[in-house]
Amino acid sequence: MLDPGLAAALMSPLGLGVLGLLVGSFLNVVVHRLPAQMWRAWWQDSVEFQLADPLAWQPLFGGKSAPPPQLAAAAQAVAAELQKLPEETLLRPRSRCPQCGHVLRWWENIPVFSWLALRGRCSACKTRIAWRYPAVELVTAGLFSAAAVHFGAQPATLLWCAALALLLTMALIDFDTTLLPDSLTLPLIGLGLGGALAGWTAVTPTAAAAGALAGYGSLWLVGFIWQLLRKVNAMAEGDMKMFAGIGALLGWQALPSALTLAAGVGAVVGIVMIAGWGRDRSKPIPFGPYLALGGICCVFFGPALQALWFG
Repeated sequence: MLDPGLAAALMSPLGLGVLGLLVGSFLNVVVHRLPAQMWRAWWQDSVEFQLADPLAWQPLFGGKSAPPPQLAAAAQAVAAELQKLPEETLLRPRSRCPQCGHVLRWWENIPVFSWLALRGRCSACKTRIAWRYPAVELVTAGLFSAAAVHFGAQPATLLWCAALALLLTMALIDFDTTLLPDSLTLPLIGLGLGGALAGWTAVTPTAAAAGALAGYGSLWLVGFIWQLLRKVNAMAEGDMKMFAGIGALLGWQALPSALTLAAGVGAVVGIVMIAGWGRDRSKPIPFGPYLALGGICCVFFGPALQALWFG
């Protein structure tokens, strides 16, 4: 059994803030490596199951046709390039400078402190280290500390910290790549449903299940209607799964507030980017960061926001 005093210290705003710094450092790794792993898997699948495969070619182009020889050559070239890539997981190899390959020593990998000590540059090649790395660590620490204040020193607070970390990670990956991995969206749904069943989220299992269905279905309906009107796919399936996770975590009652916040902030940012920075109107704007913002606001201010809709 953990000493009650030590447990209280670990679950305090300071204790969870320190945990948030460590988790934020890991989130930086996830944001960088997870999309690369997805792209690598997609290329591997293309080589093995699609390019130059008659079983994938003939159902579409006819049973008597054969894949062009150029596809076989392309498949071999892609396979050769894939073999050159080193094996990489979220834990291995150790973090290194993307410019010169310098492996970070332990003292170069301390959240925030190392970035400040190195003055934001690689110790080997002096390449600038993006300010976003310490920013993510500080934001994660702030969210974890806020969860400690808001929910108190109880085991359920760790569930909310995990949910906040998932939302932040999805926002960053979607912003960078317009991808929302199933390995993040589905655990958020599971976290919401499991937390409701355990009685940790103050949401009934029925409301959590209804929130998951309503979250997915509402964005699917928006995308379907937009497709009919504009012939453009306005909503990706990753957005639907992410919103389903928010609904499972907070209940269906939180969905109007989360979606209104996401759509409002997204619209303002989109207008500013198009009018002020000349962003191409045809280029899609990722919706995940704004869904994450709406979800995080509802985690901390849900009752006040719900009162605007339901009294």
